[in-house]
Formats: sequence, structure tokens, C-alpha cells
Amino acid sequence: MVRSVGTMALAGLRSCCRSFGRDPFKVAFCGLLQPRWVAGCVGAKRHLLSEDVIKLQDFQQRKLAVAHLVTGSKENYIQLFTKRLQRNELIPRKELKLLLHLCQTADDVLIARDAIYRYHTDNRNLMFGEFKFGPLFVRLCYELHLESLAAATLTDENMEGFFNDATSFNITIDMLFIKGSFEKALELLRTMRAQGIPFNKDTLTLAAGTCYKLNTADSYRICTALIEEGQSRGNAVPRHAHCFAVALALRQNDVEKAQSLFSQLMITDSRLCKNLKVTILTMSGAMADAVSVLSAAVLPKSRSFVKKLDFSREVVDLLRVRSEGGPHTMEVEQAVTNLERAHQVTQQTLEDMLCHTPTGKRKPDLNMTDKTRRRNRKSHQYTLLSE
Repeated sequence: MVRSVGTMALAGLRSCCRSFGRDPFKVAFCGLLQPRWVAGCVGAKRHLLSEDVIKLQDFQQRKLAVAHLVTGSKENYIQLFTKRLQRNELIPRKELKLLLHLCQTADDVLIARDAIYRYHTDNRNLMFGEFKFGPLFVRLCYELHLESLAAATLTDENMEGFFNDATSFNITIDMLFIKGSFEKALELLRTMRAQGIPFNKDTLTLAAGTCYKLNTADSYRICTALIEEGQSRGNAVPRHAHCFAVALALRQNDVEKAQSLFSQLMITDSRLCKNLKVTILTMSGAMADAVSVLSAAVLPKSRSFVKKLDFSREVVDLLRVRSEGGPHTMEVEQAVTNLERAHQVTQQTLEDMLCHTPTGKRKPDLNMTDKTRRRNRKSHQYTLLSE
């Protein structure tokens, strides 16, 4: 059977993880601006998924609602559940859901994990159409910062088929991304591919971001293969993932590939895209074109109501260093000076721009009447454990 490009790329994840320990991060932009770039790589430990995907606040609100519905203390309920596990009793679906909503500590989560194992063993052939416990469990781990436990549970061969949704994996990978555990994140991607769980847009963004952070030859190959695979299948590759791939190509000094990837972006008017474009032009030696981009972005003071496009200090410094002593030195200095006077040069690095926290969708209007609140609360409590 012919294996897809993405499958072959992910098959090399173990070698990628092994080489990571021996191969330090390559210096960004061909050896220039090393201190700032490396500091950005170490310090930018932020998540890539929005609250619309994580839904941590919704999960915590549901936990509070469940706690009010339960009679007796949650400690007694968890102790009773422990005894049920010791007696090898069957775990009903509703009671497992209730247990997951009552967990407050790491010890509670360990009991919940054992209950999940038992539930999966007893219902392995009856899971189709069942409630998906995966996202519920990993959100609980997210709340209590138990990313290692979540990752170990998802990659356990005995649990294959239980976490059969991309959301569970995506949230866990996001946790690992926050902690800088990029090798474990790649292992989760391998598990997804091995179990036939499709990569959605969030998965592609997380995969590209993880490969970018690793910055090895293997992770570069994996990243570009995933982007190309998504395009060959006619899937829309997220711009965020595409930008990670462009930046990784630049860090690998593959300017031609960076240019090719960048040319595939449909919309390039964002701050991140403009900074990437200037970097590509600078590294390819097109100083005049880079100056044109900077000059076109300068806004007069009278247009203060217009959102200004700013450029990273490391990007303009790279242009200065590369153009020094050349025919465009004066033009570069003038363009950068104009940007500085217009307050359009930021200390944010490309790393900061790439690893940004998504804003997510707009929240609904909270100015509802008390009557509406009471009606929604009553309906919510009724359906909380039955959905």
C-alpha cells in the first residue's frame, strides 16, 4: 500500500524527537540576531487554541452547576466510586460523567482515569454513538495542569478507540505546547495518525507550531509534508499553520521554500505576514523591495484613527545588517527611521507574533434579563447530565 506524504513524514517523529536532544536550535535568520531569537524561543510558552476550542470556562461552570445538584459531599461520592472499582463493578455512563464533573484534585483525576479504563474495557464494542468522554477528561486535566497524565492516557494502547476525536488530542497538544513538551506533542500526532483520527484545522496549526518550535531538519520535513498533504487533498490549510511553515523554512535557511509557501497565502495584509514578507525579501537580497514594503506602511500622524502596521525590531535590524555597506543602506536607514518616528517599530519578535493567543469568536451579549437567566439556568440543570 502506498503511504501518503504526511504519513511518511509522521513516521519519522521518533527520529525527530531523538535528534532534538542532540541538535540545539539553529540560529534564526542565518546567524543574525541570535540572542533575541533564542530568548524568544525559550520564553514564548503560550497556547495556540482559543477559548472557543478549549472551553475551559464552560467546563468549570458546568462543574459548579453539577456540584449544586449533587446531594452529599463530593468526597463521599469519590470514595464510593473507589470502592466500586475495587469490587470490579460496572461503571454506568451517567455516573462516570458525574464523577468527571466532581473531580477537584490530581488524586481525584487518577480515580477518574481508572474509572475510564474500566468503562472502556466493559464497553469497548458499544462505543459507537456514545457520549464522548475524551474532551471532558482532557479539559479536567487542562484545568488541573495534568498534561503528562492526559498525554499518557491518550497514547496508551489499551485506550485505543476511546479518544476517537480530534478535540481531545488538540487540547492535550495545546497543554504540551504551553509546557514546552514538543517531543510529547509530536508523539500525540503520531498516535492520531496511527489510529486514523483525521487532522482538522486546529491540529494542523498545532502540528506546524510544534515543528517550528523544534526547528530540526526532521520537524521541517514533517511540517512541509503536512502542509502539502492538506493542499493536495483540497483541504483549507489555516493561515496560522502556513505562517509557521514559512517561518520554519526561514529558520532552516530555505528561502526558496519560504517564498513558495508565502506565495500560496491568499491574504497577506496582516502584521505577521508583512513581517514575514520583509524577512523573506531581506534574506533573498531584495533590499529595494523590502524598503518599499516598509515605506508603504508608514502612516502620517494626522491619520491616528487608522490602525498602524508595525514591524518587529528584529526584522528591521536584520534588514539593516544585511544592507550595511550596500547600495541601499541609506534607503533602509531612512525607511526604518520613518517607522520609528511613527511608532511603528515594536519590540515584539516574530516568535511573539507567531505564538499569539487567538481571540476566538465574539461572545454573546451578556445583558440578558433576570427572567431569561433563570429560564436558561433551569433548562441547563435539566439537561446537564442527560445530554
